[in-house]
Amino acid sequence: MNELNALFHGFSVVLTPMNLLLMFVGITLGVLIGVLPGLGGANGVAILLPLTFTMSPTSAIIMLSCIYWGALFGGAITSILFNIPGEPWSVATTFDGYPMAQDGRAGAALTTAFTSSFIGALAAVVMITFLAPLVAKFALKFGPPEYFSVYLLTFCSFVGMGKGSPFKILASMAIGFALAAVGIDTVTGQLRLTFGIHELMRGFDFLIAVIGLFGIGEILLSMEEKLAFSGKTGAINPRVVLDTWKQLPKYWVTSVRSALVGIWMGITPGGATPASFMSYGLAKKMSRSGPKFGTGEMEGVVAPETAAHAAGTSALLPMLALGIPGSPTAAVLLGGLLIWGLQPGPLLFVEQKDFVWGLIASMYLGNLAGLIVVLTTVPLFASILRIPFSIIAPVIVVICAIGAYTVHNAMLDVWFMMLFGVVGYVFKKLDYPLAPLVLALVLGDKAEDSFRQAMLVSQGQISILWSNPLVGTISTLAVVLLLWPLLSRLLAKVRQPKPKQFAEEQPVD
Repeated sequence: MNELNALFHGFSVVLTPMNLLLMFVGITLGVLIGVLPGLGGANGVAILLPLTFTMSPTSAIIMLSCIYWGALFGGAITSILFNIPGEPWSVATTFDGYPMAQDGRAGAALTTAFTSSFIGALAAVVMITFLAPLVAKFALKFGPPEYFSVYLLTFCSFVGMGKGSPFKILASMAIGFALAAVGIDTVTGQLRLTFGIHELMRGFDFLIAVIGLFGIGEILLSMEEKLAFSGKTGAINPRVVLDTWKQLPKYWVTSVRSALVGIWMGITPGGATPASFMSYGLAKKMSRSGPKFGTGEMEGVVAPETAAHAAGTSALLPMLALGIPGSPTAAVLLGGLLIWGLQPGPLLFVEQKDFVWGLIASMYLGNLAGLIVVLTTVPLFASILRIPFSIIAPVIVVICAIGAYTVHNAMLDVWFMMLFGVVGYVFKKLDYPLAPLVLALVLGDKAEDSFRQAMLVSQGQISILWSNPLVGTISTLAVVLLLWPLLSRLLAKVRQPKPKQFAEEQPVD
């Protein structure tokens, strides 16, 4: 009941004319960003973060989170109408969404995608409402060793559960740690890695790095690919929406399963993209119409969209309750909280109740507002893709430059942003992940402070990370995840291959 009372208080905080206006502005900007292939939620939130500097923290986070919801919704539009995934997690939506559009059922496909997204996000918000306060209350008992073990678990989770080469993940993370170490040592006050350049005394600003890495990096990549759009037209009218909603309840098992997969993948650093593919694969395997998947099955749209939005939303739980982001977008939002002077983590639920519950209430309203906006404005946003990319790209670059300049009113930050843009472009060309770099840049100094405090308490004994069952369990789990790529290979070699059956039926030549 305490959670419900706090949630109603959050609604009273959110329901002001200005906050409602910011909510719809955020949703509209988010859908616009989601429609443009490559930009994505993390990029959009990073680029538009400077717009919120003059707002109160509550209004700012409402607008940013609504940009995020809008980007989540917008990614489905290009996937279904143009067969171009606006977001990585929308790739699985193209498998059945685009064939539906080719079959003249674009309206039904879009309604299915938007409604499934709404259901997935709603399930994750309900989970956050009741679970986040419990996690935060538990985390209040944490000391420096516990905090460091949680940070270590987060870093190691990217290695053990991340897709791609673990060496590339470690390399990306190491660069993030090095960048986080630049500036003044918070414990001793000494300068580190400044090389005599006074501007580096304040370190690399997180915001400039993410604007360059995500925003400029994507623009460079898109320019190289010479994006050109052509696709189906899509219009949604009330009759199509109602007819589609009548059919959706029969896929409730797929919705529940996909929401659970998404929530799990969101809380762990698995992310929305693996969640959408996993849910699509499970639905294809378990559904009676599984063999028809890929030809325009509505269930093939329900599964990935529900899972992707559940994962994207539930990634905010570890950010709010523990101060540890579960996705790149959550990492950008976490950076925003730090800029506004708020410290994410368990104390946020004690010291900033209006902010936390206002944010959670805005998730409910923002999700509903997003559904309404996208269902009524699909043709408008789809027409944006008719604008040549040569016009859109310079506008985005200018917005990025203004955002970077306003952080410290320094031209050097704009050059740093361009440099990070080149780094982001090279990372993507070489298939190095950016999320571990951003995570290490945001959390690197905090993890270092916790580790040094733990070492001071234990007088240099590393065994403090196994000093009680809680910290010992978390530390052990972190080490297992760090070594998991090696362990999984060893296990695969130890397992004996199954003997071939029906050898006599195989061809002999």
